[in-house]
Amino acid sequence: MGKAKKRSLHLGINDRFSKLSREEAVKTVVDLLKKGSPDVYSLVTLFGLTAEEILEAGASYETVVGIENILK
Repeated sequence: MGKAKKRSLHLGINDRFSKLSREEAVKTVVDLLKKGSPDVYSLVTLFGLTAEEILEAGASYETVVGIENILK
């Protein structure tokens, strides 16, 4: 994890996570998408996740299309 991501996490942008790998972030995004949580946007933009990664982790196509404006 880079310095900027560590700083962002330390500043409290994502209070629930102290250290988060990219794989864990993808799994967390899928779980948050299923719940409809607004925290999805911060994690997707923080890690620069792609639609393919989120779809492979188990998210539905319709959900990913709904957030396509923030995906790379």
